[in-house]
Amino acid sequence: MKKWVLAIVAACFSITAWAADPAYQEGVQYKRLAQPVPTSTDDGVVEVVEMFGYLCPHCNNFEPLLEHWKAEQPEDVKLVTIPVVFGRSWEPLARAYYAAELLGKVDETHKAMFDAIHLQRKRMRSVDDLADFYADYGVDPDEFRKQYDSFAVNMKLKQGESKARGYQIEGVPSMIVDGKYLITAGSAGGHEQMLKVVDYLVNKERD
Repeated sequence: MKKWVLAIVAACFSITAWAADPAYQEGVQYKRLAQPVPTSTDDGVVEVVEMFGYLCPHCNNFEPLLEHWKAEQPEDVKLVTIPVVFGRSWEPLARAYYAAELLGKVDETHKAMFDAIHLQRKRMRSVDDLADFYADYGVDPDEFRKQYDSFAVNMKLKQGESKARGYQIEGVPSMIVDGKYLITAGSAGGHEQMLKVVDYLVNKERD
């Protein structure tokens, strides 16, 4: 009889211990950065960063999920989107993103750029190609070219590269919560799972 009681107690202890474990574990579903990267948010606001590239097919697949997630966030969560530059072919599109940001056109053109590249198979080989694309959304081509090569865009590129190094980005899409935690599709187990881990870490930062 005592053996049965001990077995039941042990089983209950195991269940309690399992329930107390966090849903996600550091070093498994996410990584804590050795050196936290300063955020751009005010106190009480949790910054969530997405590192992406327009040429990346995984980022294209992730975009609709991220947009849905963004629409559901309360005021104390801020999404920041940063284009990475993994090679020469990535820089023009990163410049285009920053130029569109300065011109207030990112919300209108972000998904459209993914669609142009991955659905319509357009090749943005030059600044003129990019200027033509943004002209369809009301951006004056000359103004776009001016911003594309501007000091402000050059600075944003340098800041983005610095952030990518600080975040230890090796692939995209990657997400960073509050400058402390790195989440990838590989660590989380897929794109949808990435956002669940992000939610977990946002709540952790609120506590």
